[in-house]
Amino acid sequence: MVSIEKGKTNRIPFGQRLFWSVLTIFLGFICCFLLFQYQREKEFVQEKLHNILNNYNYQLYQRSQQADNLDIMVRNFIDEIPQHEMRVTIISPAGTVLFDNDADGELGNHNDRPEVTRARNQNEGYAVRVPQSTGKRYFYSARNMGGYIYRSALPYDPYVKTVLAINKDFIYFLALMVMVCCFVLSRFSVSIGRTISRLREFARNVEKGNIPDKDYVFPHDELGDISENIVTLYRSQQKAKQALSMERDKIVKHFQYSQEGFAMFTAEGREILSNILYIQFLNLLSDKQIHQSEDGLDIPEMKPVKLFLNKNIPNIYRKRKVLRETLTIDKKGKIFFIECLLFLDNSYEIVISDISRQEEESRMKRQLTQNVAHELKTPVSSIQGYLETILSNPDLPADKRQFFLERCFSQSSRLTGLLRDISVLNRLEEASEMFELAEVSITKLVNEIRQECSKELEEKRIETEIILPGEPVIYGNYSLLYSIFRNLFDNSIAYAGEGIRITLNCYKEDPKYYYFSFSNNGVGVQEEHINRIFERFYRVDKGRSRKVGGTGLGLSIVKNGVNFHKGQISAKSNPGSGLTFFLYTEKESLTYY
Repeated sequence: MVSIEKGKTNRIPFGQRLFWSVLTIFLGFICCFLLFQYQREKEFVQEKLHNILNNYNYQLYQRSQQADNLDIMVRNFIDEIPQHEMRVTIISPAGTVLFDNDADGELGNHNDRPEVTRARNQNEGYAVRVPQSTGKRYFYSARNMGGYIYRSALPYDPYVKTVLAINKDFIYFLALMVMVCCFVLSRFSVSIGRTISRLREFARNVEKGNIPDKDYVFPHDELGDISENIVTLYRSQQKAKQALSMERDKIVKHFQYSQEGFAMFTAEGREILSNILYIQFLNLLSDKQIHQSEDGLDIPEMKPVKLFLNKNIPNIYRKRKVLRETLTIDKKGKIFFIECLLFLDNSYEIVISDISRQEEESRMKRQLTQNVAHELKTPVSSIQGYLETILSNPDLPADKRQFFLERCFSQSSRLTGLLRDISVLNRLEEASEMFELAEVSITKLVNEIRQECSKELEEKRIETEIILPGEPVIYGNYSLLYSIFRNLFDNSIAYAGEGIRITLNCYKEDPKYYYFSFSNNGVGVQEEHINRIFERFYRVDKGRSRKVGGTGLGLSIVKNGVNFHKGQISAKSNPGSGLTFFLYTEKESLTYY
């Protein structure tokens, strides 16, 4: 955000960008035209000199047909013309130099010379180059007459330079045009820039919400008129907005804090407004994807609402009062309460409420009460029975008395653990803000748990493998994190069997989460139990679970502890090949769930 504002501050004004953009395009066009015109002028003056020399070539050809001595004829011809330094060459069809008045020795084949090649192909040609025979720069002009090439050449002396000089008047004209263009464009861009600058100032004030009362004065042109209209329309719109702001705020707040799916429709069924929860709830009710709120009445579960509307909207004789229709739908474990209100103008609204949690909480409270009473009954009855036996038999042998007291202590310990686990679950649900947060090293915590369980692990010949790359550290509650991993260890030790391997692996890490897997290769759990093992007091083997002393709340504490740390846990099992828990937790649990 800071970089964007900085970019806005340092940005070149629009007027300057317009001026330099148009000027760059214009200068580019001028440069292209300048190069084109310069090339044309250059070709023109070269053509001009070529025509002069070409005429000399023709005269040389005419005289050579009648002359007995070429050398004398050429010298006489050169004396007659102003260009006394002219070089004359006659080339045969085979490229052999038959005559050259400026050559000291034998010359090679000339058919590869540019001017000669053009003359062979186009009857005449010219070129500017430096020959190897003389080392001087020449302007060559060649003409093909009867297969023989008559070529004349002039060295680059003052005469040739004067003839080939380019008229530069067009350059001065273009420079004048550039100056005029810069003047006109600067006036135009300054005017536009001033208008846009004031309009931008107005827009920034609008963005910041502090519109000054002063009038914005714009230039008297079309852009200025448009800018004034924009300012006027905005101020009119602001007045209308202020008049509706109170009602708008009420509606916005209602939608923001509503926990219900809400939609309002016209009498024809067109949506007036709706919130996101309405579409979400419709998709939970429907077996197919719903994209528009108008399609909600086509869901079979909404048929009673549709019949209610079809019955009452066309009825012009119905009493002038608001009608109401309600129904409750149980779909895929979710319970929804739907209410439809039909208003006097035949517009209507539909409200969908998810009451699954209320129903589930009521059910769970009833079930929890029953489970707690059932779980407490066993240890209390056992303690009561043992104590009654001791009290009713004063002469009970000391070893028997000791045995009964130990059993009482065992059952009381179990009762204490059960009450402790229930207390932990209640705190997680009702007072999670009481848990203190700190940085917890998972490696250190797991090693402590493994050390504490070393006796049980040794007795059952259980091997452990801890794979925690990067030494993961979670900002969370130590006691809950301890409970998560301790209960997973205790669960595997108690139920997975002997001679197994327990593996804890932090298999993935991203900027927000750690991903763990906790597995054993023991007996596993049947598929029908997997989805229920995190329920309170649920036991896969009730008799065996009580025998090993479990409370039935361990995995429920694990699930709630993971949820507290903004994570989730799931289980996967193949009977006979072990049980694996997959869980992830947030690295920093800065807020409570």
